[in-house]
Amino acid sequence: MVTKVQPMAGNAPAARPDAGGAGLSKEEILRYSRHLIMPEVGMEGQLKLKQAKVLLIGTGGLGAPLGLYLAAAGVGRLGLVDFDVVDFTNLQRQVTFGSSDVGRAKTEAARERLANLNPDIQIEPFETKLTSENALELFKDFDIIVDGTDNFPTRYLVNDACVLLGKPNVYGSIFRFEGQVSVFGAPGGPCYRCLYPEPPPPGLVPSCAEGGVLGVLPGIVGSIQAMETIKLILGRGENLIGRLLLFDALAMKFREMKLRKNANCPMCGQHRTITKLIDYYEFCGIRGEEAPAPNLQVPEITPRELKSRLDRGEDLYILDVREPHEYQICNLRGHLIPLGELPRRVHELDSSREIVAHCRSGKRSAEAVDFLKKAGFRKIWNLKGGILAWSEEVDPSVPKY
Repeated sequence: MVTKVQPMAGNAPAARPDAGGAGLSKEEILRYSRHLIMPEVGMEGQLKLKQAKVLLIGTGGLGAPLGLYLAAAGVGRLGLVDFDVVDFTNLQRQVTFGSSDVGRAKTEAARERLANLNPDIQIEPFETKLTSENALELFKDFDIIVDGTDNFPTRYLVNDACVLLGKPNVYGSIFRFEGQVSVFGAPGGPCYRCLYPEPPPPGLVPSCAEGGVLGVLPGIVGSIQAMETIKLILGRGENLIGRLLLFDALAMKFREMKLRKNANCPMCGQHRTITKLIDYYEFCGIRGEEAPAPNLQVPEITPRELKSRLDRGEDLYILDVREPHEYQICNLRGHLIPLGELPRRVHELDSSREIVAHCRSGKRSAEAVDFLKKAGFRKIWNLKGGILAWSEEVDPSVPKY
C-alpha cells in the first residue's frame, strides 16, 4: 500500500505576520527562497514547516543529518532528546559535532550548532534518557517523533508511545553498510510491532560499537528520514507508510518491502493488549544497558593483574577472540582465534596451560571462556574490560577503537 501524504492537522499557533508578509519575515523569505519558488512548497508549505513541532530521539549518527536538515528547512520547533556526551569515536559519522565538542553534552553541542545554522527556529534540548516514565510527557507537545536511536528497547518504547498518542513515528536504523527507513504509527498504517512483534534474542544483533558502521551511511538514512518528515509536514508526495525501505550501500541498491497492519498486533491491532508503556529492557531481555548477552558469570582477571603476572614471566597463553581486521588495529601479541572459529579450532589450545581470553570490551571473550569451561578447560580467565581496559589501565599507547 502506497499512501498519499495527508497534511498535518496543524495544531501549532499560526505564524506571526512579519515585515515580509504572510507570516515570514523578509530575512526568512530570503533564507527559504529556494523552497518558496517550488510550487510543491511555496509560502503555504514554508509556513507549515515554521509551525511544525518535531522531536528527535537521539542526536548521534541519524540525529546529526536529521537535526541539520530539519533546522535548515525551517522546522519551527525542534526537540532534541539525548543523555550522552560527545565521544571521540562519534566524530567519524556524527557530523553535528567537532573535535572541540568532545566531552560536552550532545544536546547542548547540537543546540549550539543548529542555532548557528538557523537562529529563526526554536530548539529545545532535553538532556535525559527516554524512559517509560517520561516518554508520553515528552511526546505530547510535538507533531512528529523521529526515531534516531540504536537499540531495541528504545525503538519499542518510541513506537508504543507514538501509537498511544496517535503521532507518526519516522523510523530509521543502520548497521555496517545497511539501513532501513519507514513511517510507523500513522492512521491505518502498521506500527513497529507489526514488523517486529518480538525483539531478537539479546546479543544476536551486534551494536554499531561491536559491528561497526560506515560513517556516511547514517548521513544517507538520516537524510531520508528528514525527507519523510518534511513530506508529512507539507502533505506532499508518497510516503513510507506501509513500506519498509532497505538500503545496501555496498551494492548501492534500494529495495522495498510492503508492510501491512497486523490485525492481531498487541499494540495497534483490533484487540490491543498493550495499553500502557512497559519495562522495555525487561521486554528485550536486558538487565541494564551495558549487560552482556548472555549475562555470563566467568572467572576474570584485571588488566593490572595480568600485567603483573606477565612481568613476572609467568607462562600465560593470551587468546585473542576478535576478528583479523581488529587484530590489525591493535593487539596484545596474543594468539588469534576469532570467537566464531573457536569450536572447530579448540584442539589448538593446551588445556594444561593457563589461558587468558580477551576481546575489545570483554563481552565476546566471556562467551569464549564460558564455551571453553564447558569443553573441560579449567585454567581459563577472561580479561575484564578487554583491550579497552588494558589501554586505560596499563598501556595508553594501545589505541582504542
